[in-house]
Amino acid sequence: MKKTLTILLLSTLPALALAAGGHTGGHDVKSMPGQDMSSMKKGDAAIGQPGNAAKVTRTIELVMDDTMRFNPGQIHVEPGETVRFLVKNSGKIAHEMMIGSAAELKEHAEMMRKMPGMKHAESNMITLNPGQKGGMVWQFPQTGTVDFACLVPGHLEAGMVGKIKVG
Repeated sequence: MKKTLTILLLSTLPALALAAGGHTGGHDVKSMPGQDMSSMKKGDAAIGQPGNAAKVTRTIELVMDDTMRFNPGQIHVEPGETVRFLVKNSGKIAHEMMIGSAAELKEHAEMMRKMPGMKHAESNMITLNPGQKGGMVWQFPQTGTVDFACLVPGHLEAGMVGKIKVG
């Protein structure tokens, strides 16, 4: 009975996220191009910074879908590397990719649950409606692990997370 209830609850998350609507209204935080986003770190896990498109060394294609997964979910980059993420939402509901520390992502996800209509305009993230494609250029200046997640309410909790290993 408990297992059935859990499965039933988890299966309703995408519908609830869709019912919550897109990211409109709420905060509108903009980062300046070239701004050092490592000041957004929690503890000692620097997340990197927006990259210069002219210095992209590699393009990484990433797919988000309604199974609440990123493909690939594990990415490896070299310290100092600037990559272009080409992100596609192959699902039927909105998804997003936000780069940050695990603590930062959890904190922001909590804010999103309280204000599900938030509008994002941050350089460390991209929000895509169903079928949309988009890109983001990011530089990873130091070794470590950087997290990424979908912060649409319920998606992080359903396991829509990934890791970028730098080094």
